[in-house]
Amino acid sequence: MQLGIDIGGTYLRYEIKHHGDSVKKGMLKSAGTGLCSFIESFLEKEKNITTVCISYAGQVRDGVIMGAPHIEIDRHHIKAYIENKFNVILYIENDLNCVVLAEAASCRSKDVCAIYVGTGLGLGVISDAVLLRGHEHIAAELGHIPYKETPFRCACGKSNCIELFASGSGLAAWKKYYGVDPDLSLQALSQVQDEKAKRIYEAFIEALLHAAGTTITLFNPEILILGGGIMKGNEALEDLITSKIKAYAMPLSLQHVKIKISQKKNAALEGAFLLKDYHG
Repeated sequence: MQLGIDIGGTYLRYEIKHHGDSVKKGMLKSAGTGLCSFIESFLEKEKNITTVCISYAGQVRDGVIMGAPHIEIDRHHIKAYIENKFNVILYIENDLNCVVLAEAASCRSKDVCAIYVGTGLGLGVISDAVLLRGHEHIAAELGHIPYKETPFRCACGKSNCIELFASGSGLAAWKKYYGVDPDLSLQALSQVQDEKAKRIYEAFIEALLHAAGTTITLFNPEILILGGGIMKGNEALEDLITSKIKAYAMPLSLQHVKIKISQKKNAALEGAFLLKDYHG
């Protein structure tokens, strides 16, 4: 049996599979939930699990959690610890790397980029069928490229990350800064008669276009997938980005790229289960 986990800044989702079939799944708030503690308590009850596959919203290298802007880390060397204690095999990878594995498998493309807008702004890249990781396994950290200065700091410590504009956490920070109703959705921000609310919305769109254009220019994907909670809740963004992207990317890179909204319910969890078969 396999335990799959997707932990992000807002939720921890899990699923147990047996011979490829789902037998149990659930979800809980990730705030106050230690990943290692969760796995320990789970494996102590479910004795038949042999493999743990984790999609993690942070920086991971060789089974070690290096950092996580939106998640409290209760153990860095999680792979060695869990494998030694429970005699299981554990795979752990950055969540957007898991996402792009699932998306690439679904669309059968060797050149795919996946931008997900949720609590943070993330990017996964597969180029010529190879998952891009980088020397320290922290490549393609799109949310943390320098963009514009803000009056507050990102969870990574910088004050000019593009994630501070185009993400759920960024929207929340700006709404608090301007005194805008924190419950207003992205769509509502564009519709209310409030100049500050519209300013937040326009800054979000500008940053997202900049992020998408930069991704297309740098990685020249065949397909750019847009996903995450904010994208799925605002499907009109697909047409908006497609219609305006020409001003943000190199023309040659745009010639054949296809931009699509993800149709997957949980690509990160789906991709986590693919980690045991991936040797890129």
